[in-house]
Amino acid sequence: MSTDPFHDTPLTTPAASAGGSGRRAATGTGSTEAPLPEAEYRARTESLGEMFASFSENLSTLMRQEIALAKAEATVEAKKAGTGAGMFAGAAVAGFLVLMFLSMALMWALGAVMHLGWAALIVAVLWGIAAAVLAVMGKKYFDRMKGLRQTQETVQEIPPTLNPKKETP
Repeated sequence: MSTDPFHDTPLTTPAASAGGSGRRAATGTGSTEAPLPEAEYRARTESLGEMFASFSENLSTLMRQEIALAKAEATVEAKKAGTGAGMFAGAAVAGFLVLMFLSMALMWALGAVMHLGWAALIVAVLWGIAAAVLAVMGKKYFDRMKGLRQTQETVQEIPPTLNPKKETP
């Protein structure tokens, strides 16, 4: 048993007290005091090493649970993203087929006025022009990208004190 620094009443151990919840024993005068909460009892009776061990154990359990939750959420979201990507791929194939058949319809329509070979060549040239325009626009878009500017700036701002080979002023 240890003594409460604020009272002269000895504290009981959790096993010896009612319910094992770290309550104060009755003083024998007929009046009972309010039971100590578990946290307060532990704060008064546990050593600093025991508290730190309990804290580190609880913290590592919490971190493991948070990581497990993040993995579970990421798995669910990845499945949703995969389904969405599959649907976009299907839409892209359908769109390609639509463009192909529209191109063939244009070729046959032009074939009514000219030889079918020339009509096919005109449709192919139109698609070549569209591809060239899209390629130039895409190149300009990529040329405007500057990389990871904020990351580069923050890495350069790391104080030289973190470099063990340099002496700081």
